Amino acid sequence: MTAKIIDGKTIAADLRTAVKAETHRLTSEHGMVPGLAVVLVGDNAASKSYVTSKSRAVVEVGMRPFDYHWPADTTEAELIALVQKLNADPAVQGILVQLPLPPQINPARIIASITPDKDVDGFHPINAGRLMTGLPTLMPCTPIACIKLIKSVHPSLLGLDVLMVGRSHIVGNPLSQILLNENATVTVAHTHTRHLQELCRRAEILCVAIGSAEFVRGDWIKPGATVIDVGINRVNHGGKSHIVGDVNYAEAVKVAGAITPVPGGVGPMTIVCLLVNTLRAAYMQAGLPPPSV
Repeated sequence: MTAKIIDGKTIAADLRTAVKAETHRLTSEHGMVPGLAVVLVGDNAASKSYVTSKSRAVVEVGMRPFDYHWPADTTEAELIALVQKLNADPAVQGILVQLPLPPQINPARIIASITPDKDVDGFHPINAGRLMTGLPTLMPCTPIACIKLIKSVHPSLLGLDVLMVGRSHIVGNPLSQILLNENATVTVAHTHTRHLQELCRRAEILCVAIGSAEFVRGDWIKPGATVIDVGINRVNHGGKSHIVGDVNYAEAVKVAGAITPVPGGVGPMTIVCLLVNTLRAAYMQAGLPPPSV
C-alpha cells in the first residue's frame, strides 16, 4: 500500500483563488480593500524570505500590503508604538509581527499590544481564550492549514481518534482545541509522554509538530491512518542539505492511508490561511457575516 499524498500546493492554490474572489467581492460591494501590516525587526534571513512571500501573496489576491522593516536595535517601546498606530489605522485590518524578535523585545508584550480583532496570527491571549471556549475568533494559521488538509481526506472528524504530538502555543495546543471543537477524540503527547509509539499506532489521524527530524518512524503508524507532518527541519544527507519533516516520510508513505509531504504539505497552506484570516478580520471589522472561505 502507498499512501495518498495530500498535495498542499494544489489545495492552497484553490483556496487562494477563493480568497481572491471574496476579496474582490468585498471591494466591489463595500469599497473595502483589506490591508495587512507585516512588521519585521532585524535581519533574520528566514524571516525576510517568509515576509517577502507573504507580501507577494497579499498583492496577488487584491489586498493591500503595509510592510515595515525595522533595524535589529529597535526598542520594545518603539515597536509597541508602531503596533498602536496600526491598531488605530482603519486601512489596516490585519497586523502580523514576525517572530522571532531581537532579545531586547518581549514577544508576549508585543502580541498582547495588538488589537485582538486585527491579530491575524491568532496568538493574542483573548483569541486563545475565545478558541478555548468555542467562540468565533481568529485562529493561528498553521492549525487552520492542518484542519483544511485533514478535511480534504475526512470531511467529518466526528469521533475520530486523533493524536497530537506536540503542545506548542503556535501549533499543538490550538490545533488540539480546533480538533476538539470538530468533535474528534484528541490525545496530546509531548516529550515526557510514555509509550508514545503505542499511542501513535492507535491514532486514525496523527499530527506531528515537535521540530525533530524524522522522529516518527513508519512502524509507529496505524495502517491506513492520515498523517499530518508540520515539521520543517534542515538536515544533511550525502553532503547535500535537505528539508525533512518530523515523520520519516519514506517509511510512513508505505503504511499511512494519506500523508502530507515535506515540503509541499502544510507549508504552502499556512501563508494562504494568513490571507483567510486577513479577509475574515476585514469582514468582521466591517460588521459583515463571515466570508465563505
